[in-house]
Amino acid sequence: MNIRKGTPDMFGVSGGEGGNPSPFQPLAERVRPRSLDDMRGQEHLLGPDGPLRRFLSGGQLPSMIFWGPPGTGKTTLAEICASALGFRFETLSAIDSGVKEVRRALSDAASARERGERTILFIDEIHRFNKAQQDTLLHAIEQGVVVLIGATTENPSFEVNSALLSRMQVYILKPLTEDDIASLIQRAMDSDSLFASRKVELEDPGFLLRFAGGDARKALNALEAAMSLVPEGDGPVQLTADVFERALQHRAPMYDKGGEAHYDTISAFIKSLRGSDPDAALFWLARMIDGGEDPKFIARRLVIFASEDVGNADPYAITLAVSVFQAVSMIGLPEARINLAQGVTYLASCAKSNAAYAGINEALAESKLLQNLSIPMHLRNAPTKLMKRQGYGANYRYPHSFPGHFVEEHYFPEGMEPKTYYRPTEEGREKFLADRLRSLWKNRY
Repeated sequence: MNIRKGTPDMFGVSGGEGGNPSPFQPLAERVRPRSLDDMRGQEHLLGPDGPLRRFLSGGQLPSMIFWGPPGTGKTTLAEICASALGFRFETLSAIDSGVKEVRRALSDAASARERGERTILFIDEIHRFNKAQQDTLLHAIEQGVVVLIGATTENPSFEVNSALLSRMQVYILKPLTEDDIASLIQRAMDSDSLFASRKVELEDPGFLLRFAGGDARKALNALEAAMSLVPEGDGPVQLTADVFERALQHRAPMYDKGGEAHYDTISAFIKSLRGSDPDAALFWLARMIDGGEDPKFIARRLVIFASEDVGNADPYAITLAVSVFQAVSMIGLPEARINLAQGVTYLASCAKSNAAYAGINEALAESKLLQNLSIPMHLRNAPTKLMKRQGYGANYRYPHSFPGHFVEEHYFPEGMEPKTYYRPTEEGREKFLADRLRSLWKNRY
C-alpha cells in the first residue's frame, strides 16, 4: 500500500528524495503530469466544462471509476485530484490486495478524518476484486470515510457489482490521439534530465506514435529504451527507426496511413474479401492493425463491402458488418481485432453478389437522363379530397388484395418501358429471390 499526502511537491512522484523525481524511476514516471493543465487528451472530462475540472474547482469530488485502456491517465488523474484538493492519497492494487488490506486502508482513513484530513483511496485494477472485497468499501463510501477512485480496463458494468457501481460515477477515458502522444513526447524531451545535455531528434516520429497505439506510458518507455542504446556524450542524437527496432525488438511496419501504402493495403484487403480468401484477408487486416490503422476505418469498409460485394447472396452479412462496427466503436484495440477478425472471415467466406450495387449504379445513371418523366397518377399519394378528385391514386391496385400478394402493375414513370436493373445471381440466398422474380415478372426476368 502506498500512502502520501496530496501536496503539489509530492504529486506524481514516489521514491524521489524530498518529493523530487528520482533518476532511477522510469521516464514515464518522472514526467508524469502534475496538474490538469499538464494533461493531454480527455477533453470531455478535463475541458472548461468537463466534470473533473468542475469538481476540483468546487473543492468536492464524488467516488468515481475511471474506465479506459492502459496509458490514458487513470492513475495520473487520481493523483491530480488528491494534489488539487490536498487529500491524503492511498493506493491499493487489486492484484495483490485483499480484504485485510482494504480494511486497514479504511481504518487509517477514518483516523485521518478525525484529524480533519480527507482521503482518496485509489484502487488500481478494481475489476479484479471479488464481491466480498468490493462489499467492504460500501459503508466507507456512504459515510464519507474515503473518496474511492477505481481504475479499470474492463467494462465496469460487467466486473463491478451493482451495489458499488450505484455509489460511483463512471468516467470513460479514451485512447490518446497521435497529437496527444506527440505533445507528451516533446514535453519529456524538453524537460527531463535524460535529454538535458543532448539535442535529440526523432527520425521517424510516426513509428513511435504508431507503436504507442494511444498509450502514453508505452511511448515514453519506448523512447527511454531507445535512448539507452545511444552512446554517452554531448553530441546530437538521431533516434532512427533502426534504433527503435533494436530497442523494442519491434519492426517498423511499412505502412503509412496517409500514403500510398494505405490505399494499396486496403485495396488488397477488399480484393481478398471479394475473392473469398479469408486467410489473405486476415493477413492484410493484421498489416493494417500493426501499422496503426484506425479500426473504425476498417470496420466501415466491411459495412460497405457487405452490401457492395455480398448483397442479397447473404442478407445477414450487412447485419454482421454493422454489429462489428458497433463493437469496434465500443471496445477499441487491442480487443477489437477479434471483432474485426470475425467479420472479415465471415464476409470473405460467404456467397457473393454485386447485383444490388450494379443495379443502383445503372438506375442512377438512367435517372439523370429521364428526370422529366412524370409519376403515374395511380402511384401518387392522395392525402386530400381535392387530390383524390384530380385522380391522384386512382385505379391503384393493392397487392395484398390479390392471390400471392402480387398483381402485375406498371410502377415506372409514364412513357418509360419497364427495365431490368437488378439482376439477382444464383449465389446463396439470392437464388431464391431470382426464382421468385422470374415467376412474377415473366417478361422481364
